[in-house]
Amino acid sequence: MPASRAAVLLSGGLDSATALAIARAQGFECYALSVSYGQRHVVELDAAARVAAALGAKEHRIMRVDLAKIGGSALTDDSIAVPETPTQGIPVTYVPARNTIMLSLALAWSEVLAARDIYIGVNSVDYSGYPDCRAEYIAAFSRLATLATKAGVEGNPCRIHTPLIDWTKGEIIAEGTRLGVDYSLTVSCYQPDPQGRACGRCDSCRLRQAGFSAAGLPDPTPYRSPL
Repeated sequence: MPASRAAVLLSGGLDSATALAIARAQGFECYALSVSYGQRHVVELDAAARVAAALGAKEHRIMRVDLAKIGGSALTDDSIAVPETPTQGIPVTYVPARNTIMLSLALAWSEVLAARDIYIGVNSVDYSGYPDCRAEYIAAFSRLATLATKAGVEGNPCRIHTPLIDWTKGEIIAEGTRLGVDYSLTVSCYQPDPQGRACGRCDSCRLRQAGFSAAGLPDPTPYRSPL
């Protein structure tokens, strides 16, 4: 009997790589989807391709949506600096509607694949304050997906899996390591150089460093300069 299919959103960072490893471990045939949305850290797409290959994704697609034309985020607008110290509230690295757009693309592909499962590596514990990483948001999108799709209307709604939603970064890294994720393939930095070396100072880098420390594992991240 063929394995059930799952669409997995894969950014190239450590969370999405872990989500892909979990989906594979749970027996799904995985179809990885990455989105080129005008992000300044575009090298993460190369990382996503490496991770998809290493973790045995059946297929890896990159779709393009130019959110840089909308702007409003330090990740899509070069005129807005990426913060290098902790900030209060929702940070300027928040990309308006990013997860809604990405989940919509994954939902569309899942219908074509006849896949009833979508995996996304959102996390509400060690995250940067993004409103579209919360369990309440995922629940609301799931309701929308049931109402808005042929599969949902016909009684076969898509399930959105968020296996990392309540885990700390250390727990995520520990589980991914157990499942064979090679985190040296991933990129988390918001402003890496063209070679993919991390800045070591942005919010994402700080969370990654703290996660490896909490997991008691060496951080394999290449950094631009000594920390």
